[in-house]
Amino acid sequence: MSRNETENSRAKKDTIENFSGAVAALRRGDVIVYPTETLYGLGADAFNQAAVEQVFRLKDRDSHNPISVLIADREMLHELVPQVSPAAENLMAEFWPGPLTLVLPARKGIPKPLLNATGGIGVRISSQPIASRLVEALRRPLTATSANPSGKEPARTVEEAKGYFRDEVKVFLDGGLLRSKRGSTVVEMVGKTIKIIREGEIAASQIRHILGDKRR
Repeated sequence: MSRNETENSRAKKDTIENFSGAVAALRRGDVIVYPTETLYGLGADAFNQAAVEQVFRLKDRDSHNPISVLIADREMLHELVPQVSPAAENLMAEFWPGPLTLVLPARKGIPKPLLNATGGIGVRISSQPIASRLVEALRRPLTATSANPSGKEPARTVEEAKGYFRDEVKVFLDGGLLRSKRGSTVVEMVGKTIKIIREGEIAASQIRHILGDKRR
């Protein structure tokens, strides 16, 4: 085996071991740092109250400012949301997996830190391979808030995330440099009301175009 092949084999083994360690940490209720398709995120089992509280503490985030989650598939979506409107279906078909967070009316019993004032929960399916594999392996929603203290610049490299959380987070998954400028686009959908909460990587005009096309 050549030197390059040996190094590649070692790197692959390290990646597998790091990933397995990350899944084990999430199952223990720990918080990890991982890459999404936009920015590095603080990941925790969204159904583990203590783990979610730790995310809020790490970010120094207002407890009334909810955290969105990543899901693996439609089955997991329906564990969180009782029904999906035709407009939401249209946006999912166009932009999932990808940087679109949809805030949809949540089922009863969803943990309060995940809910906004109207009882909505922010969800998306990630297009980032590491992120999608994590939530698939965990089989529970994964918190998807950016890996930075509130008010600080979002982490776009694992080194930047370590600069914020090195002393408090033990598992960091490296996805290289992430080039997002604005994070995911957030769209809230309540009944027939549709509101763009944050314009991110998907432009508001793209959202309106899809909804307009489907409504004609």
